[in-house]
Amino acid sequence: MGNGIAHVFAQTGFQVHLIDIAQASLDKGLATITKNLDRMLAKETISEADKKETLDNISTFTNLKNGVTGVDLVVEAATENLDLKLKIFKELDDLCGENTILATNTSSISITHIASVTKRPEKVIGMHFMNPVPIMKLVEIIRGYSTSDEVTRTIMDLSKKLGKTPTEVNDYPGFVANRILMPMINEAVETLYNGVAGVAEIDTVMKLGMAHPMGPLQLADFIGLDVCLSILNVMYDGFKNPKYAPCPLLVNMVMAGKLGVKSGEGFYDYSESRKAEHVSTQFR
Repeated sequence: MGNGIAHVFAQTGFQVHLIDIAQASLDKGLATITKNLDRMLAKETISEADKKETLDNISTFTNLKNGVTGVDLVVEAATENLDLKLKIFKELDDLCGENTILATNTSSISITHIASVTKRPEKVIGMHFMNPVPIMKLVEIIRGYSTSDEVTRTIMDLSKKLGKTPTEVNDYPGFVANRILMPMINEAVETLYNGVAGVAEIDTVMKLGMAHPMGPLQLADFIGLDVCLSILNVMYDGFKNPKYAPCPLLVNMVMAGKLGVKSGEGFYDYSESRKAEHVSTQFR
């Protein structure tokens, strides 16, 4: 998600500092941005000059202090882990100027909780982009309990400048997108787990019957099964409602390291020899 967010800001003319803990991760991120720009170039939606300008707008850093010095906005896009995000925001609060807005790309974690470790809760906001960021138009804008009207307006206007459609939602576990999406994915996993139908059959029903561009199990693979599990756990912990409890099959697949596209196998097999073949109920 981080490289996609950097891409859209840089392509819109903003100077971007892309920060990660390892240079190898930064190099991989820049390679992904370059690959996506090359696709746009091949489709003639951008020019060679546009590609060069976008890449020139991005600087990389492995030192957090150097990366955030003098910036107006930070968009955090670390993995969906509460303790990690709290640690990052405490550091950002200490390192950033007092007027810097701190945004998080969290897809489920409380903005109010994240803001609580800072001395600027009025300047902390959720900016939940959809994946792939350069293509998807929606940005969920989530106000924490103390997020100011001014900061909310600023981020809404900024999202529009990025060519996105910002939608303001309130700070409850899962917000809107994942509060609706994740129970659907979880129910698709339950349907598989209970032997109602196979992977391909479940996805076909949802694609052809409900006009979804991608079936829920394939979508889960693209999101990452570990991310899906983390979001469901956040909602289950937040609402104490058993309808958000993750399916045992999803839990077992994550424990087995079958995380979807990024691990090469999830509900489908993404290895070179068997790309996108469904794995079916191997982990039941």
